[in-house]
Amino acid sequence: MDDVIIVGGSFAGLAAALNLGRARRQVTIVDTGLPRNRYASNAHGLLGHDGKPPSEILAEARAQLAPYETVRFLKARAASASGGADDFAILTDDGETLRARRLLLSYGIADQFPDIEGFAECWGKSVIHCPYCHGFEYAGQSWGLVYSTPMSLHAPLLYSDWTDKVTLFTDGNDIPEAERSKLDKRGVKLVEGKVISIQHEGGQLSSVTTADGAVTMLDALFAHPRIRPSADLHTQLGLETVETPFGIAVQVDDKQKTSRNGIYAAGDLVSPMHSLTIAIYTGAMAGVNAQQSMLV
Repeated sequence: MDDVIIVGGSFAGLAAALNLGRARRQVTIVDTGLPRNRYASNAHGLLGHDGKPPSEILAEARAQLAPYETVRFLKARAASASGGADDFAILTDDGETLRARRLLLSYGIADQFPDIEGFAECWGKSVIHCPYCHGFEYAGQSWGLVYSTPMSLHAPLLYSDWTDKVTLFTDGNDIPEAERSKLDKRGVKLVEGKVISIQHEGGQLSSVTTADGAVTMLDALFAHPRIRPSADLHTQLGLETVETPFGIAVQVDDKQKTSRNGIYAAGDLVSPMHSLTIAIYTGAMAGVNAQQSMLV
């Protein structure tokens, strides 16, 4: 029996595994090899790794875990989870059953792409979600934003540190007149109608077309599609969740402990702020606290 099974081997899961491995705890990392940021060519904002491809950072992290003989990787999908503290069971999609004293869920989230031609091809390249992650590379250029929630009305103020050329696509939503006036004073251009297609070359967009045929030239488009957890183990285990503006997150306390004893969670699965730095922090905290919970 393992001490901890970690489901999800991206940034949060590897940070947890590193701390557990250094504590000489027996750990199995179950991972599909499909991290959320596989669409991005480069990662930004991560100290010591700014500008590197995410796959390169993950490969380096895995290599650094190799000396810890108590940590093993299993490329598989965790199909089901059951049991309780000191006797959890994970069944993989190839029929293997794993057992552990603690579970750590870090399988992240999946973006639900809208039905917009060209969106998927540009995602993580020129259709992006975070100015801190990608804004510097497009500073001073023409940005667009697809309205998704009322938070979208305040985003242009945030974007002003990077550019003063912002177009808000209402995407068929009704924008109150008072908000339109505020946007106009900030110099934000409004484009009505549903976004139906993105023109691009190799993932670098050039323009956006709306249902009325209007074409808007852009360099980058910000969008916030709905998200969902990339697995359903939290549901199988009956864990409490919280609603965020874009989807649900697993509820944890300040020690990354979930609503069930012996289960911890980390990364994008628990935080509405999706960044590598936060994922690593929550993963490290989850690993440390899972280890300390087993001390007797």
